[in-house]
Amino acid sequence: MPVKKGIRVIAENRRARHDYFIEDTYECGVALVGTEVKSIRMGKVNVKDSYVKIKNGEAIVVGMHVSPYEKGNIFNRDPFRERKLLLHKREILKLKALSEADGYSLIPLSLYLKDGLVKMELAVAKGKKLYDKRHDIAERDAKRQIEQRRKEERYKE
Repeated sequence: MPVKKGIRVIAENRRARHDYFIEDTYECGVALVGTEVKSIRMGKVNVKDSYVKIKNGEAIVVGMHVSPYEKGNIFNRDPFRERKLLLHKREILKLKALSEADGYSLIPLSLYLKDGLVKMELAVAKGKKLYDKRHDIAERDAKRQIEQRRKEERYKE
């Protein structure tokens, strides 16, 4: 079966951009079993409440839900099991140092297929305070109002 080229986003964590300041992003692979890959290709995955921890020199994603494959029977695994992320050792050491810094977390932003392989976009993020979120919402509303006024002025002419 030919491998499809390009990138196809399967799942996205939109809430992460609202709740965190994104400092840096990394692309990494995910160690999966066959039935999990089939389920992910069908889009039955959720990365909303997941996070990444570094344990024993390995990056592990916790809380990612991959629904059991319907035709997988005995080969299905636990939907919430911890899955290993495929990164170079120096990247893992760097991420560990960053995550141990005050207020920083490792958050999955999206899960996608890249040339047939399951990849995850991982972010080093710092949590926003409530007033930061309000400020972002106010900026977005101001931009929206400006665009609406520009649009109205164009139609008047």
